[in-house]
Parts: sequence; structure tokens; C-alpha cells
Amino acid sequence: MVTGSNQEAESLAGGSVNEVVRIGDTVRRPCGPWTPAVHGLLEHLADRGFAEAPRVLGVDDEGREVLTYLPGDPPGWTDWPAVLRTGDGLAQLGALLRRYHDAVRDYAPPAGAVWRNPLAPATGEIVRHGDFSPFNTVWRDGRVTGVIDWDFAQPGRAITDLAHLAWYGVPLSADYRSLEYGFADGVDRAARLRDLCAAYGAWTPEEVVAEAVAMIRAERAQMAELAGRGMAPWTDFVADGTLPGFDAEAAWIEEHRALLLGR
Repeated sequence: MVTGSNQEAESLAGGSVNEVVRIGDTVRRPCGPWTPAVHGLLEHLADRGFAEAPRVLGVDDEGREVLTYLPGDPPGWTDWPAVLRTGDGLAQLGALLRRYHDAVRDYAPPAGAVWRNPLAPATGEIVRHGDFSPFNTVWRDGRVTGVIDWDFAQPGRAITDLAHLAWYGVPLSADYRSLEYGFADGVDRAARLRDLCAAYGAWTPEEVVAEAVAMIRAERAQMAELAGRGMAPWTDFVADGTLPGFDAEAAWIEEHRALLLGR
């Protein structure tokens, strides 16, 4: 048990699901039935020397998990820093994701592991981060230094993590999204997707685009199922109009496949 601290708690921006606070050099987050599985994953990454993930320090006297604080700033939901728009930021993320997958490839979760998504498969090729996007990374001086928000980790396929990153990072979306990110002069999606795939080094843009469509549709179906069970945060996602949004995103990718592949 980690005791409390006399230092003032500072709310951390960026998360849309959990209330997360920083106290000194630690981060405190609500625990759930999935916490032991996530902690096992993070402890494995620590053993493998993957320095970009937080370290587990325990649970405090308020029942919150305690993790090391990763210094740096997450990109905002709008107006991305230049490194992510015109620099090598997306390639950095692709290389970091590959290093994470290499580090986790030999991790075997304990039998009966509970994940936050109750529809997660019991086994998979790897344990995915589950929400790997620019918004769940931190940066210092133009370099990505950490990956945060591991709550949605779950067994699955490595390419699904890469497709999720491409969806948000390229982005595989209509102009409204790239304009929000700050691409005022347009975005060469095909070139960015090629750079991302080259940095990761395993799959072609065609394979990643196909997986993105499959991933969005699978997440949409799971969201509808879990919201129908009355489970948060999926009820909140549905209330915010995410289901038709996911339908539109998948349809846009399919309609613009040639654009995304530079054909």
C-alpha cells in the first residue's frame, strides 16, 4: 500500500474516461477489476527495459493505482505540434509501437486475466495497448518520451494497434479532422501512411487500411453491445453519437481507399 502525500494533487488533462491526478512524481488513477492484468503487463515491460511505459508503484490508501509520472506533454485534441504535422513525429510513433510490440511479444497473461473490455479475447498474438494514438503519448523537445493510458490493454493482433495509430495519426479521416489537427494546407495521407508503415516495418499500407476498416467496425459492434448492457464508459460513447460517427469513418476509408494508397 502506498500512503498518501502532503503534496497537492494536480489534475492531468487529456483523459476522457478516468479522473487522473499527479501527486509529486506519481500518477494516481482509479482501479478496477482490470488493474491486476494491466499491472502485470506494465511490470513485464519494466523487466524488458521498455522505458516509455509507467512503472507500477502499488495502490494508495484511497484505492487508486499509483504509477510513475512520465514527464512531457500530450498533444492536444486540436492544433498539433509541428513534429506531428511536418516533422518525423508519426514515424517516431510507428517505431515506438514496434518496440512495444517486440517487448510484449513474449508476455503471457495469467489464466483468467480480466481486461477492461469484457468482450476482449482471452488470448491473442500479443497484448495490445488498445488505444495507441498520439493523444496517449507524451513529448519533450520534439521527441516522444512515453506512452500513457494503458487501461484498455487487451489480447489481440499487433496490426490492430498499428491500424488504430494510423486512423488517428495519418489521419485516415476526412478533412475536418486534419484541419482540427492543424493541417491548414492539406495533408498527404498516402505519404504519411507509407512513412508510418516503413517506421513500424511489418505491414503494407493496403493491409493497414483494410485492418482499420475491420477494427472500426469491430469496435462499433462491441460499443453497441456494452452500452446495451449499461456499462460505462461505453454508454457515454454512445450518448455522444459515437456509433454513427464510427459508421461514417469506416465508410469514408472504404470510399477513399485509392486516395489513402496514393493511387
